[in-house]
Amino acid sequence: MKNKKILPIILLMALMVTATGFSQAKITVKGSDTMVILAQKWAELYMKNNPSATIQVTGGGSGIGITALINGTTDICNASRPMKQTEIEKLKGRYNTLGVEIPCAKDGVTIFLNEANKVQELTLKQLSDIYTAKITNWKDLGGIDAPIRLYGRENSSGTYTYFHDEVVKDDYATSVQSLPGTAAVVNAVKKDVNGIGYGGAAYAVGVKHAKVKKDANSTAFLPTAESIGKGEYPITRYLYMYLRNRPTGETKKYIDWILSKEGQMVATEVGYFPYK
Repeated sequence: MKNKKILPIILLMALMVTATGFSQAKITVKGSDTMVILAQKWAELYMKNNPSATIQVTGGGSGIGITALINGTTDICNASRPMKQTEIEKLKGRYNTLGVEIPCAKDGVTIFLNEANKVQELTLKQLSDIYTAKITNWKDLGGIDAPIRLYGRENSSGTYTYFHDEVVKDDYATSVQSLPGTAAVVNAVKKDVNGIGYGGAAYAVGVKHAKVKKDANSTAFLPTAESIGKGEYPITRYLYMYLRNRPTGETKKYIDWILSKEGQMVATEVGYFPYK
């Protein structure tokens, strides 16, 4: 008899919560450290205008986010690289879906130099030679006679993978100091006159940007809205959101807002660039 009395009370309480507007739509977002600043800003502004939504954003790296998506522990994965075929196969094996890829912003992978460094520009080949330790002294690049100290991201990072696949195209040198997040890379270069690092454009505070060019005969560009919008900056990439299935309900409403003019203005304000 007691159970029969309790059940209607529980149902009544659920109806009251919904009717009074206290029902919360919770969305979890996990992944790219490059995108954390942007994702947190999107979430903050969206929740301010949509009090019924709760959006939880955490980083850890693109690889960590994709694993969480496959394991079912996040609704949205943020990734600064495309999903690998092996990851897509795991998703398909578990959920019988290839997932949904949503480009949501653009980024220029920025080459960070200490402000005292005299080097102004680098080619993609020089960057590859630097990060594979084929070039180890700044004098070979027009700088001072001093060893190049390398800073980069940990291997769970989408930026690590993207930079490897698109620029380095070989094994990273063992001398690269792997750091947990782009902010740490920037901080290391800021303190090291002979340091070089790479990462998202939004993090480059207190360091110098190196201009980058495709080859010795090309024009060198800084990662600006114009050069990235026109595809001139050689290390331009999309930033992605991945989902297991097409979004519905509050999640769809949230993603539609991110892709809207207002949401894309947030990307610009944070230091990234519109996806189109």
